[in-house]
Amino acid sequence: MWDSIKKGFKAYLQLEKSLSDNSVEAYLRDIDKLTIFLQETKAGLNPSQVDLPTLQRFIKWLGELGMTPASQARIISGIKGFYKYCLLEQVTNTDPTALLESPKLTRKLPDILSFPEIELIIGAIDLSKPEGGRNKAILEVMYSCGLRVSELVNLKLSQLYLDVGFIRVIGKGDKERLVPIGTAAVKYLLLYKNHQRVLIRAKAGNEDIVFLNSRGTRLSRVMIFLIIKDLVTKAGIRKQVSPHTFRHSFATHLVEGGADLRAVQEMMGHESITTTEIYTHLDREFLRKTLEDFHPAFHK
Repeated sequence: MWDSIKKGFKAYLQLEKSLSDNSVEAYLRDIDKLTIFLQETKAGLNPSQVDLPTLQRFIKWLGELGMTPASQARIISGIKGFYKYCLLEQVTNTDPTALLESPKLTRKLPDILSFPEIELIIGAIDLSKPEGGRNKAILEVMYSCGLRVSELVNLKLSQLYLDVGFIRVIGKGDKERLVPIGTAAVKYLLLYKNHQRVLIRAKAGNEDIVFLNSRGTRLSRVMIFLIIKDLVTKAGIRKQVSPHTFRHSFATHLVEGGADLRAVQEMMGHESITTTEIYTHLDREFLRKTLEDFHPAFHK
């Protein structure tokens, strides 16, 4: 019974919710975890027989497997989506997830790079190497636009509107957004596009991709991580730095500079303002440090 309902759920997510393939697969993996739990505990329940205590035991089981509260919360979200579908299709008469609580999440503040540190990393690029100009354009664009690594590697030439200072980004769930791009990033992107990319023969299916490797195909996410790791070492920076660090730094520097939170949410492609609000925590730390350092009455 689970298999036929899962097939219907998959079709619902694809056709009615218009979710990306990755999102659909994530939902289905969540349901698979629940069915594995039911098999292992010999419960043998069909979807309409699953109740709140069963789901609470399932969450406890996930915790015992070593899953983080964030992973548990994401799986709960998937199960809630599944039972919404079950109600719609009258597979169940009640929603057992209605009172199911997610574990409390503590948001870990990510490592942030200062602007001088970003300049040090970009300055460590060897521009005499064939890939040097491309890597400089990559880092300038990542920091200027706050892109996710997946958005960067999939960026297309047809999404560049450099004459008006914008790029069109395809984000999570295939949602599009327009992001302003700074003059330095435009400069190095055009240098790469007009003088280096034109020398690479793009493989079929990659003709519109902006950043190519020497074989004419799009760069992998791992490749971007390795490029950054190498540059961070050369720059002598001891922080944990990943492609995402550039995105966090972009948002933090905007908030510290007094940018409107809604504008930052729009540029980051966050669905919820609460995701963007993590940067206000960082900002408060920055403000507190400023007070500690400069306010004469702070330590009275």
